[in-house]
Amino acid sequence: MIAIRGAITIENDKPELVSAASKELILEIVEKNNLNVEDIVSIVTTCTKDICSAYPGPGIREAGIDVPILCMQEQDVKGSLMHAIRFLVYVDIDIKVKHIYLRNAKKLRPDYEEK
Repeated sequence: MIAIRGAITIENDKPELVSAASKELILEIVEKNNLNVEDIVSIVTTCTKDICSAYPGPGIREAGIDVPILCMQEQDVKGSLMHAIRFLVYVDIDIKVKHIYLRNAKKLRPDYEEK
Protein backbone atom coordinates (compact mmCIF):
# COMPACT_ATOMS: atom_id res chain seq x y z
CA MET A 1 0.00 0.00 0.00
CA ILE A 2 1.20 3.49 -0.87
CA ALA A 3 0.11 6.90 0.46
CA ILE A 4 -0.25 9.96 -1.76
CA ARG A 5 -0.30 13.41 -0.19
CA GLY A 6 -2.16 16.41 -1.47
CA ALA A 7 -3.33 19.83 -0.36
CA ILE A 8 -5.37 22.73 -1.66
CA THR A 9 -6.59 26.03 -0.26
CA ILE A 10 -9.89 27.88 -0.49
CA GLU A 11 -10.52 31.63 -0.38
CA ASN A 12 -13.01 31.47 2.51
CA ASP A 13 -15.09 28.98 4.42
CA LYS A 14 -18.18 28.19 2.37
CA PRO A 15 -19.58 24.66 1.91
CA GLU A 16 -19.56 24.93 -1.88
CA LEU A 17 -15.89 25.97 -1.87
CA VAL A 18 -14.91 23.09 0.42
CA SER A 19 -16.74 20.65 -1.83
CA ALA A 20 -15.38 22.06 -5.10
CA ALA A 21 -11.79 22.18 -3.81
CA SER A 22 -12.01 18.63 -2.47
CA LYS A 23 -13.32 17.37 -5.78
CA GLU A 24 -10.61 19.26 -7.69
CA LEU A 25 -7.84 17.89 -5.47
CA ILE A 26 -8.91 14.25 -5.62
CA LEU A 27 -9.42 14.39 -9.39
CA GLU A 28 -5.94 15.89 -9.81
CA ILE A 29 -4.42 13.19 -7.59
CA VAL A 30 -6.18 10.48 -9.63
CA GLU A 31 -5.15 12.00 -12.97
CA LYS A 32 -1.50 12.78 -12.17
CA ASN A 33 -0.95 9.34 -10.62
CA ASN A 34 -2.83 7.46 -13.39
CA LEU A 35 -5.10 5.83 -10.81
CA ASN A 36 -8.27 3.86 -11.31
CA VAL A 37 -10.93 4.55 -8.70
CA GLU A 38 -10.65 0.89 -7.68
CA ASP A 39 -7.00 1.48 -6.68
CA ILE A 40 -8.04 3.80 -3.82
CA VAL A 41 -8.39 2.05 -0.46
CA SER A 42 -9.23 4.98 1.84
CA ILE A 43 -8.63 8.70 2.37
CA VAL A 44 -7.72 10.70 5.45
CA THR A 45 -8.53 14.40 5.20
CA THR A 46 -7.69 17.35 7.41
CA CYS A 47 -8.84 20.95 7.38
CA THR A 48 -7.39 23.93 9.18
CA LYS A 49 -9.47 25.26 12.08
CA ASP A 50 -10.88 28.09 9.94
CA ILE A 51 -12.76 25.56 7.78
CA CYS A 52 -15.85 24.45 9.66
CA SER A 53 -18.75 24.84 7.20
CA ALA A 54 -18.41 21.41 5.58
CA TYR A 55 -16.41 18.19 5.41
CA PRO A 56 -14.29 17.35 2.34
CA GLY A 57 -15.99 13.94 2.01
CA PRO A 58 -18.98 15.03 -0.09
CA GLY A 59 -16.68 16.65 -2.67
CA ILE A 60 -14.64 13.46 -2.90
CA ARG A 61 -17.82 11.43 -3.40
CA GLU A 62 -19.02 13.89 -6.07
CA ALA A 63 -15.87 12.88 -7.96
CA GLY A 64 -17.16 9.30 -8.00
CA ILE A 65 -14.94 7.96 -5.24
CA ASP A 66 -16.81 6.03 -2.57
CA VAL A 67 -14.22 4.70 -0.12
CA PRO A 68 -13.83 5.09 3.64
CA ILE A 69 -13.03 8.75 4.40
CA LEU A 70 -11.88 10.07 7.76
CA CYS A 71 -12.07 13.84 8.29
CA MET A 72 -10.08 15.56 11.05
CA GLN A 73 -9.00 19.04 12.10
CA GLU A 74 -5.41 19.96 11.32
CA GLN A 75 -3.21 20.87 14.27
CA ASP A 76 -3.39 24.63 14.85
CA VAL A 77 0.14 26.03 14.54
CA LYS A 78 0.89 29.75 14.69
CA GLY A 79 1.81 31.12 11.28
CA SER A 80 0.68 28.03 9.38
CA LEU A 81 -1.19 28.15 6.09
CA MET A 82 -4.87 28.93 6.61
CA HIS A 83 -7.93 27.70 4.69
CA ALA A 84 -6.09 24.50 3.81
CA ILE A 85 -7.51 21.07 3.03
CA ARG A 86 -5.09 18.15 3.07
CA PHE A 87 -5.50 14.58 1.84
CA LEU A 88 -3.63 11.37 2.51
CA VAL A 89 -4.86 8.92 -0.11
CA TYR A 90 -4.05 5.25 0.42
CA VAL A 91 -3.80 3.20 -2.77
CA ASP A 92 -3.24 -0.48 -3.38
CA ILE A 93 -0.99 -0.21 -6.42
CA ASP A 94 2.75 0.03 -6.97
CA ILE A 95 3.47 3.38 -8.63
CA LYS A 96 5.93 6.25 -8.57
CA VAL A 97 3.90 8.71 -6.51
CA LYS A 98 3.20 12.30 -7.53
CA HIS A 99 2.10 14.32 -4.51
CA ILE A 100 -0.23 17.16 -5.47
CA TYR A 101 -0.26 20.68 -4.01
CA LEU A 102 -2.63 23.23 -5.55
CA ARG A 103 -3.29 26.96 -5.17
CA ASN A 104 -1.63 28.48 -2.08
CA ALA A 105 -0.86 25.00 -0.76
CA LYS A 106 2.04 24.93 -3.26
CA LYS A 107 3.90 26.91 -0.59
CA LEU A 108 3.86 23.84 1.65
CA ARG A 109 6.02 21.77 -0.71
CA PRO A 110 7.56 23.83 -3.51
CA ASP A 111 9.89 20.89 -4.17
CA TYR A 112 6.90 18.96 -5.58
CA GLU A 113 5.97 21.49 -8.26
CA GLU A 114 6.08 20.19 -11.79
CA LYS A 115 8.90 21.63 -13.80
